[in-house]
Amino acid sequence: MDFTAQPKPATALCGVVSADGKIAYPPGVKEITDKITTDEMIKRLKMVVKTFMDMDQDSEDEKQQYLPLALHLASEFFLRNPNKDVRLLVACCLADIFRIYAPEAPYTSHDKLKDIFLFITRQLKGLEDTKSPQFNRYFYLLENLAWVKSYNICFELEDCNEIFIQLFRTLFSVINNSHNKKVQMHMLDLMSSIIMEGDGVTQELLDSILINLIPAHKNLNKQSFDLAKVLLKRTVQTIEACIANFFNQVLVLGRSSVSDLSEHVFDLIQELFAIDPHLLLSVMPQLEFKLKSNDGEERLAVVRLLAKLFGSKDSDLATQNRPLWQCFLGRFNDIHVPVRLESVKFASHCLMNHPDLAKDLTEYLKVRSHDPEEAIRHDVIVTIITAAKRDLALVNDQLLGFVRERTLDKRWRVRKEAMMGLAQLYKKYCLHGEAGKEAAEKVSWIKDKLLHIYYQNSIDDKLLVEKIFAQYLVPHNLETEERMKCLYYLYASLDPNAVKALNEMWKCQNMLRSHVRELLDLHKQPTSEANCSAMFGKLMTIASEILPDPGKAQDFVKKFNQVLGDDEKLRSQLELLISPTCSCKQADVCVVSKLYLYLCVTLF
Repeated sequence: MDFTAQPKPATALCGVVSADGKIAYPPGVKEITDKITTDEMIKRLKMVVKTFMDMDQDSEDEKQQYLPLALHLASEFFLRNPNKDVRLLVACCLADIFRIYAPEAPYTSHDKLKDIFLFITRQLKGLEDTKSPQFNRYFYLLENLAWVKSYNICFELEDCNEIFIQLFRTLFSVINNSHNKKVQMHMLDLMSSIIMEGDGVTQELLDSILINLIPAHKNLNKQSFDLAKVLLKRTVQTIEACIANFFNQVLVLGRSSVSDLSEHVFDLIQELFAIDPHLLLSVMPQLEFKLKSNDGEERLAVVRLLAKLFGSKDSDLATQNRPLWQCFLGRFNDIHVPVRLESVKFASHCLMNHPDLAKDLTEYLKVRSHDPEEAIRHDVIVTIITAAKRDLALVNDQLLGFVRERTLDKRWRVRKEAMMGLAQLYKKYCLHGEAGKEAAEKVSWIKDKLLHIYYQNSIDDKLLVEKIFAQYLVPHNLETEERMKCLYYLYASLDPNAVKALNEMWKCQNMLRSHVRELLDLHKQPTSEANCSAMFGKLMTIASEILPDPGKAQDFVKKFNQVLGDDEKLRSQLELLISPTCSCKQADVCVVSKLYLYLCVTLF
């Protein structure tokens, strides 16, 4: 019982009236006119509803008897009635009338049919409030319309699209988390029959579905998003061509005016891909076209989108669409810096979610590790280290080699990222042994490489090596016995050049302690010109060993010396810190923090 067949003319039905020329009402129901009160009208309509509800298509005598009543209920008096309960009861009657008289409709005027279905659609807004006393009637109305596929009769109407758009918008607006699965099921049945049994989906009707996928709308009503998602999955075979046409108009032909959603095409593609990649079978070649656009910003937008599609955990797009994947990889060498940067950032997610694609990425990352842009070289390191920290097996020796090379980069920011990244890997896989012996052996070279950097002329590099030694190679927060074991095994396994570097580092640290001790001794002596001159000389010596740019340090060291002279507690804590017997746990954390903060403020 549905209207999938073409509605037949109902002229024979329309002329039937009762013998006395009056409308026949069910037994016990008096005439329903504007002469009675609203309460009385509701009372009589409930009895009419019950009568139509109990009728079926085989009740030929009753169908003839109540045809005039069916026509009467579609009059303007009822369709424009100000009382919502009256309108709801009339809508339930009309829904049953379409069921009973199927496939012939008792209403032959196209204008009347349009008015009726727009009227019924407006009543469906009552589904929103599940706590309403009338909700069961609203649910019955929805269930009846979905079961009979009543709206399919509107295919006969020239302006049926207006009705369908209003219906879809209404259903998406009323769905909420208080509805059960039956409500969603009937909504889906109603909308999917219109999509799959019609001649096509217009752009405006498609928009009424897709708008629920846009992040702003998705966040406002998750239930409407879920409804749209299931609807698209159910109708994928039919609606895919309509979706392809929409994206073709916007992406290829540049006709953004075809839809109000044109500015959200990339968000929509991402959501549609997550719902069902088959929805975009014809759209992917259009993205390949966009990747070759002359507009750098346009290429950047497409790269950002495809990075999400290729990089998502369950995606097999790179395997299924090799031409698009190869075209995307080409953007690693794009002339536009932001495009190259975005491509490199993508590699991290790709390595973690799709280790099988590492081979494809390696050569492109190698080229970008020598990129003239500092930010790109930096992000290559971040990409590789991030993946390696997640799972060392994700990163091959060649990728780690790129990081090793960058420890000698001409830019400090890049060198620092490479050194700190390697130090973190050493601590994770060698000291903690988180991935077993094989992983430890794979990164065992890191300790030697980091200590070799102490031979560099830059004070920044030397200070960072000292920091790495104390935090990652022989962590200062270990218990004394553990630290000694750690130091013993480290020293015993270093190569000769690394041993020399470590000895040099200890020598320099000891010399610095000696300079600080001599400075503190000068503060204990009476103030004199010779004493001040000796202090200044000592401070400049210290500055040359701990400050990146000693030439600019004169004002700083003067301030530091002044504070040191005025703060006896600070001097005593410094004496403790440079003492051979001092441990980090003995130092007053507050004073050390105060000194560190003062150094940072005055330096920067």
